[in-house]
Amino acid sequence: MFSHVMIGTDDIEAARKFYDATFAAFGGPAGITDPTGRLVYQHNGSIFIVTKPINGEPACGANGGTIGFAMTPEQADAWWQAGQDAGGSACENPPGLREGSPYYLAYLRDPSGNKLCALNVVGA
Repeated sequence: MFSHVMIGTDDIEAARKFYDATFAAFGGPAGITDPTGRLVYQHNGSIFIVTKPINGEPACGANGGTIGFAMTPEQADAWWQAGQDAGGSACENPPGLREGSPYYLAYLRDPSGNKLCALNVVGA
């Protein structure tokens, strides 16, 4: 259904540090810079792009929005720690199974405030 996800940042280098570290935690490659200055990450057929807003306004995290990445629980733990070490911040509960559900989840905010989630459906 989706071809790509694109998010905004005001600091491309802070975003590069964060996303290179977190994507490496689940086997993703470092980002490349396209001719327009956007960071582009490609992994397992998915494309994730980070850019300065083209309208010149400040970037902001979507209020209520979350971008999810599929990975194993072990990758989620490494991703969560790498994100904090690379300038992101933990949000919600620590990584783990959520009571009453089959979901192993870990949440971070990137340096621009975008909310991210590592998700694994345990037993799937």
